[in-house]
Amino acid sequence: MDEDVTGFELERSVKNQLRTLSKENAEGVGQHLVMAARLLDVDDETALLHAETAVRRAGRVAAAREALGLVLYRRQEWAKALNEFRTVRRLSGSNHLLPFMVDCERGLGRPDKALELAQSPEAGALPQEDRIELLIVTSGIRRDLGQLDAAKVELEVPALRQGTTKPWYPRLAYAYAEALLALGDEAGATQWFHRSADADHEGETDADERLAELEGYSFTDLLDGVEDEDGVEVELGDGAVAQAGVDEPPAPEGGRADGIRGREHE
Repeated sequence: MDEDVTGFELERSVKNQLRTLSKENAEGVGQHLVMAARLLDVDDETALLHAETAVRRAGRVAAAREALGLVLYRRQEWAKALNEFRTVRRLSGSNHLLPFMVDCERGLGRPDKALELAQSPEAGALPQEDRIELLIVTSGIRRDLGQLDAAKVELEVPALRQGTTKPWYPRLAYAYAEALLALGDEAGATQWFHRSADADHEGETDADERLAELEGYSFTDLLDGVEDEDGVEVELGDGAVAQAGVDEPPAPEGGRADGIRGREHE
C-alpha cells in the first residue's frame, strides 16, 4: 500500500457506498480501491490483488465489484469481468457498465449477444458519453462480422460533427477513421485520424502513430535525448522522433487506445 493513500481520494458516490461498512473496514477497502485504480495502467497484476481484497472485504459494495470488473476487463478476462459487471448492475440498479458488458460479449466471441444487449431499451436510455462508447464498440463488432458499411454508418451521429470539444471525441473520431480504413478509404481515414490526434490532449489513442503509418513514416521511441553536432544533449520532448526522410516531424503524444475508453480488439 502506498504511504500517501488514505481512501479519501475516492469520489463522493463511492465513499457513500462504503458507509455501509464499519469505519475501519471502509477505510481499508477505500485504500485498496484507490490502489487498484492507481495501478490499473502500470501493474494490472498488483491492481488485481487490491481489487480482489476489496471484494473479499466488501462483496456487497457495487464500487468494489466494479473495480474488480475493470481490472479483469483490462486483463481481457472477459467472462470474469462480465460476471462482475452483471453483479454491479444487480447491486446498484445502474446500467452505466453496459458498454463494457457489450465489449465483453464481443471478446467472448458472441457478437449476436453483444448486439442484442447494445440495442436493448436500457442501452438507449444511457447518457450521451456512455452511448458514444457503446457506438464505438458496436462499430467494432460490425467490422468483426464483415459488415463494413454498417460499421461506418453506426458512427455517423450528430456528435461526430458537433462534439469536438467533448472528452470522448478523440475516441469517436478514431473509431470512424478505423471504419473508413476498413472500407479502403485511406484519405478519409487520414483526415479523421488527424481530427482524433488534434483533439487527443490526454494521449488516449495512438492516432499519431496511425497517421505515421498512413503517411509513410514511423516513430522510434528514444529512452534518452540525442546529441547535436557539438555533443550537447538535445531534449526530444515526449521521447520520440519520426524517421522518414522528413524534416523535424512532430513527436507522438499518446499511447495506444486501450480499454473501452478507446479499446479495440485486434
